Amino acid sequence: MDEANEAALRDVPDASSYRLHPLLTIEELQHGEVDFPALVREAERQLDAFDGTVDAIVGYWDFPVSTLVPILARRYGLRSTSLESIVKCEHKYWTRLEQRKVTDAVPRFGLVDLSADDPEPPEGVRFPMWLKPVTAYSSELAFGVQDRDEFRAAVAEIRAGAGRVGRPFEFVLERLDLPPEIAEAGGAACLAEEAIRGEQVAVEGWVRDGEVTVYGALDSLTYEDSPCFLRHQYPSRLPRDVVDRLEDISRRVIKQIGMDHATFSIEFFYDPETDRINILEVNPRHSQSHAELFAYVDGAPNHHAMLALALGRDPRLPHGEGPHKLAAKWYLRRFEDGIVTRAPSDGELAELARRVPGTAVNHTPPAGARLSELPEQDSYSYELAHIFTAADTEAELIAKYEECVRSLPFAFEEPPGAPEGGTA
Repeated sequence: MDEANEAALRDVPDASSYRLHPLLTIEELQHGEVDFPALVREAERQLDAFDGTVDAIVGYWDFPVSTLVPILARRYGLRSTSLESIVKCEHKYWTRLEQRKVTDAVPRFGLVDLSADDPEPPEGVRFPMWLKPVTAYSSELAFGVQDRDEFRAAVAEIRAGAGRVGRPFEFVLERLDLPPEIAEAGGAACLAEEAIRGEQVAVEGWVRDGEVTVYGALDSLTYEDSPCFLRHQYPSRLPRDVVDRLEDISRRVIKQIGMDHATFSIEFFYDPETDRINILEVNPRHSQSHAELFAYVDGAPNHHAMLALALGRDPRLPHGEGPHKLAAKWYLRRFEDGIVTRAPSDGELAELARRVPGTAVNHTPPAGARLSELPEQDSYSYELAHIFTAADTEAELIAKYEECVRSLPFAFEEPPGAPEGGTA
């Protein structure tokens, strides 16, 4: 339970009736290679030692949290979707096989043989393509490649690093009766997918007693000439008929995967030139990145659905009852490594929020940190801050972000050994 999400959890309907307790720490979950059996044992130790009742166990992060929840819920007789349904989402190859059974909104894909002396792209998968481990945190070790040289360089990095998450994931796979192709692939394989293009959009929803409900669609905009997110914006600007198609695909995929009593988010690309939709990925949890956006626009964070489902309550969210018509979460990034010599203080961030209403800033690295050593960075950039803005027009939304960026007192120096001519 991190500070930003704890604040959002306190803002859900009926928050006063909940008693929230952290289970494990971010440090335990992110420290080096995950020792999954040890995490299960430690979580069970904390739960067994708790002197109150355990009424629900919830989480809004990917592996290992996503898989810990159903394992612990089963152990303590609590509501949760099945472990198999979670793994069908988290294992990037298995989820593609399941998606393909119910929709054609799937790019060409296949596994790369990492054991080969000179691995080749899978048959039928063309450049440009994306290479990624079948299990990973966020966008870690995900590479867009244009040709054979870039393919070989990406394969080398994935081969060296895929085991950090893949080996712990094998412990989870051992608990399931796997299809032969998934058992053969294991948890540290490499997936290749043809690059898909268009406008990126996420759909969020829940499933309860087998009935799938979609409650929101959000746009995900990237930096120019980069795959890195610039902002998530709610609600989506796409035409209603396109959103209806996204919702239909989402319902079919979630039913095929077999999720129940759980939230989900599915990321898509919509190409307005061809009118084609492609699934990017299926997440077996709602997005904690969107919690404040739903609160700004609808009047309650999406964490409400997660809590309600785990407790057997009504998961419905209000709609359009928030103080603003639009909201966005921005990712302020730096595209070169550096050491932070000046970062905003808590007092400066609080003053900025007072001066620019409808804004909040968090997730800033401390002074002295080297950006490339921060956890969960993608392969192309380093996050400096998460900036939330809310407004009634998109122009106002953007203006508030630009004012926040101007006001953040970051300073950097080149790390030791950096090539001459770099930008500080």
